[in-house]
Amino acid sequence: MPYSKVKPITILMADDDEDDRLLTQDALAESRVLNELHFVEDGVELLEYLERKGKFEDKTVSPRPGLILLDLNMPRMDGREALEAIKANPNLKGIPVVILTTSKQEEDMVKGYNLGAASYITKPVTFDGLVDLMKTLGKYWVEFVELPTTFND
Repeated sequence: MPYSKVKPITILMADDDEDDRLLTQDALAESRVLNELHFVEDGVELLEYLERKGKFEDKTVSPRPGLILLDLNMPRMDGREALEAIKANPNLKGIPVVILTTSKQEEDMVKGYNLGAASYITKPVTFDGLVDLMKTLGKYWVEFVELPTTFND
């Protein structure tokens, strides 16, 4: 059943694994959470998207996200570096970032929270687990969390 409190938020997922991106897209559709999902493949693309550079200049194609799902292990610029850059930028630091990764290392978790991550979630190993996660994330970030409307530029 779709959520009715607020309009859906835009979710931006940064993950270099095409299978993970496709599975997340399918899981979001299966969970019937009505959020718009966009993808980038690494930290460099993530920052280009957020700063509307290059192929992301048009804000109708790259709307400001209300939530970022961030993988840690990516080429060119990993998730840790991207998170640090996002939280250092006054125009971006208010966007909630949820680390969604395969890493279960304590040091990654501690560093992620110290850099300003809103949550740290280990990727589920099954599709059903991913569907449940997307339902929970959608419900939490759409129904419970109140984000400033100034984020929706």
